Amino acid sequence: MNNRPRLCIVFALTLSALVTPAELRAGSPVDSVHTLQTVVVTARSLSREVIPVQSLAGETLQRLSAVSIADALRYFAGVQIKDYGGIGGLKTVNIRSMGSQHVGVFYDGIQLGNAQNGQIDLGRFSLDNMESVSIYNGQKSAILQPAKNYASASALYMSTRRPTFASGERDHLKVSLKAGSFSTLNPSILWEHRLSPSTSLSVSSEYMYTTGRYRFRYRKKDGYDTTAIRHNGDVRALRAEVGLFGRIAEGDWRAKAYLYNSQRGYPGAFVREEPGKFHHEDRQWDNNLMLQGSMRRDFSPRYSLLMNAKLAYDYLHYLSDPRLDVTTMYVNNHYRQQEAYLSHAHAFTLSQAGHISLSNDLQLNHLNADLYDFAYPTRLSVLTALSTDWALGGLKAQGSLLHTYIYDWTKALGAEAPAKSEWTPTLVLSYKPFATEPDLSLRGFYKRIFRMPTFNDLYYTFIGNKYLRPEYTTQYDLGVVYTKEWKRGALRHLELQLDGYLNYVDDKIIAMPTSNQFRWTMVNLGHVRILGLDLALQSLWQAGQVTASARMTYTYQRAEDLTDPSDSYYGDQIPYIPWHSGSAILGLQWRGWEANYSFIYTGERYDAGANIPEYHIVPWWTSDISLTKALQWRGHNLRLTAEVNNLLNQQYEVVRSYPMPGTSVKLKLEWNI
Repeated sequence: MNNRPRLCIVFALTLSALVTPAELRAGSPVDSVHTLQTVVVTARSLSREVIPVQSLAGETLQRLSAVSIADALRYFAGVQIKDYGGIGGLKTVNIRSMGSQHVGVFYDGIQLGNAQNGQIDLGRFSLDNMESVSIYNGQKSAILQPAKNYASASALYMSTRRPTFASGERDHLKVSLKAGSFSTLNPSILWEHRLSPSTSLSVSSEYMYTTGRYRFRYRKKDGYDTTAIRHNGDVRALRAEVGLFGRIAEGDWRAKAYLYNSQRGYPGAFVREEPGKFHHEDRQWDNNLMLQGSMRRDFSPRYSLLMNAKLAYDYLHYLSDPRLDVTTMYVNNHYRQQEAYLSHAHAFTLSQAGHISLSNDLQLNHLNADLYDFAYPTRLSVLTALSTDWALGGLKAQGSLLHTYIYDWTKALGAEAPAKSEWTPTLVLSYKPFATEPDLSLRGFYKRIFRMPTFNDLYYTFIGNKYLRPEYTTQYDLGVVYTKEWKRGALRHLELQLDGYLNYVDDKIIAMPTSNQFRWTMVNLGHVRILGLDLALQSLWQAGQVTASARMTYTYQRAEDLTDPSDSYYGDQIPYIPWHSGSAILGLQWRGWEANYSFIYTGERYDAGANIPEYHIVPWWTSDISLTKALQWRGHNLRLTAEVNNLLNQQYEVVRSYPMPGTSVKLKLEWNI
């Protein structure tokens, strides 16, 4: 049999564009910068998005008592964050209970990858240089986008700050320092420089140090509470980014280099029965280097081009030493991933009402590891997406068809998984019944998509199964969005977003024991049904010189395991998914003062498939407050912020046996020059 990959790569001009060139710019990951005489900034209306989207941007994002992107995502409806213990723990996101590996994570419009296990640690991404964070259910509404943007059940978009300069300005400098509990020290710097009228430079860097040592309470077997200290949660991390931004005729471009280097301890699970016996001395070292670029140009009113490219190298060293932790076996593994990615998307405007697009992506992944009998896999992924967008009166429709071709090869002949070729569709409808007020939109979408088995699923020594099938998700969503503006009165702005959804996850990949209980393997065995409701409400109030804002979310989810009717837990809630959860963010501004209160609630859950008292996890909630004062010092802007996190010292666990910090404080100084 011929072992060469059989490909059919379509590199064609795209018939895509349902929008004018200006609208296409808005949908691309980079936006043109124009000098305007007058700029009026208003709140972005949710009703303009055909796909359900939630976003935190600008000052609202910066005011949160959050250290990383993972902390900010807790304020979105339908989102669960897996947090394995404080600042040093791994943090992943799960949207609408479909699993973290079904979430595409995009950084400035280009997807981040982890072919090894499919999970992105969101704890390594800071808010310091972040302009906005958005979550899309299904996919982004823009029609001019890479094929990878269609290839996930949901998507997280992180957009970093792009330099903008007023007339006569050439430099911006922002220096900040955060310090607080657990010996946390977090300095950062951002420098923006205008190289020419059409080109600018951005340099940012950040260092994080914390011991991760915090006290927590737990209940002993004899029934009374006592206190322990969390160990091995220290972090030393350095992030550095350099970006170049430019404008060309009817377009723009962006190039970025990203470096992340960290050393951390993994706190491990806390065993209540024998406190203090297990120290969990596991260590991990990470080096991540990424080079990426994007270019968009409108060649005519009817044709636009978007190109993206990326090179990435990820190194991970994991050490577990039984001489320090008697619960573990000796592990000293090194993993090296390389990724190359190229994408081009074309868009044509057929008429004022209709557009069509074609995008082609090519990606190559390789994994090295010093494991016994390792497969050394390489994966070639070819994605082609055909999409269209039509509008008729108040009705908008979007449709896309994605073809995915995957070919793996390994060092050992015949050890690779069979090639896979899959077609997956999406259909989106939106209807606005009123041409003027009120701003009301009805919407719905259907999407079927899959996630490929990861290298670990297929090739991990003694565990991987090369015959695994893709894990499919099917999504149905119906929603309504209402937006209202007032020029007078206390209430100035109101946005309401309500979505009901039904999701199915089929051929779920899980680990199962073989005839030997010490040897497990990965199999397709799982069917999950998720019935849910997401509610998001935003409002803006003004009375004299006082401005108030409020953002509230609520989620109900019934996520049932329907794999095997003979199981005793058939129909039970799947692990770690609460029936009820919600959040609130309240802010006040007055004469340079800002006060912010944030609240998060997670209802009762179970940490295993069987919903029995032994696995029950009680509800938890936290409250955070912050106070900020904006000052002028020597002609420059100075901001002083004091934060108190977990104000009421709630003792809780996001993941069983991984206790979270109690009350902590943080001071922040930010100087803009």
